[in-house]
Amino acid sequence: METLEEQVLRAKTEEAAFNALAESQQSWMLRTASEVTHRYITTSDDEWSIALIAFHEAVQSYEADKGAFRPLAATVIRRRVIDFLRSEGKYRDELSVTPAAFEGNLEEEEAAGLNLQVQQRMAEEAADAPTVDAPSLARAEISEMQDILKGYGFSFFDLADCAPKSEKTRRGCAAAVKTMLATLTLLALMRLKKLLPIRELSEKSGVVKKLLERHRRYIIAATEILDGDFPILAEYLHYIRAYKTAEVEAGT
Repeated sequence: METLEEQVLRAKTEEAAFNALAESQQSWMLRTASEVTHRYITTSDDEWSIALIAFHEAVQSYEADKGAFRPLAATVIRRRVIDFLRSEGKYRDELSVTPAAFEGNLEEEEAAGLNLQVQQRMAEEAADAPTVDAPSLARAEISEMQDILKGYGFSFFDLADCAPKSEKTRRGCAAAVKTMLATLTLLALMRLKKLLPIRELSEKSGVVKKLLERHRRYIIAATEILDGDFPILAEYLHYIRAYKTAEVEAGT
């Protein structure tokens, strides 16, 4: 069985190996970020994107003669998160919880207290949630997606003007979206910068920059929809998952 350090060395050059490594270390990264912020961090927070990008940076800079990998990664993650917090200048309200929660190391009383907090919040949210039908759910998804896309500087209703028309272009957009969904660092970079990482995405997917620039809004929206909880909107993008990336033409 490979050691963590051996996995890191392989992850430096293999994207699949990096994704597997990042997934296995996700709880540790979240805990490390939480230690800096002193609050509960989830994969929905900007700090998670910062931590993931920092983790990738640590992987790329790691050398076998540097000893254990985690101390290096922890240092990079802490520095990047601190820099982000300083530039941000404010915090969002979250459940306050000890980082030990990520590793199942809570004492019985602490676990009971955390469980009570979570149950109370879930109960409050459930009480406020009305019973809705399919059209209402669709409107709710569109409204939520509107809020997400505002952060990127455009509207959900702008998508009609930038949606791919030809089959060749649809295949290129599909390749770009599938690459975004399969590459954690590109996804984190997009959400952090609120921009499509065109150069990196072009190199990774083989799709030409001209197509990515022309359809960047569509690609961003499709990526957010397919990576989120939008089952109704996702139905309109089922063709993307149907394409095999290797068969996609990266045309203009």
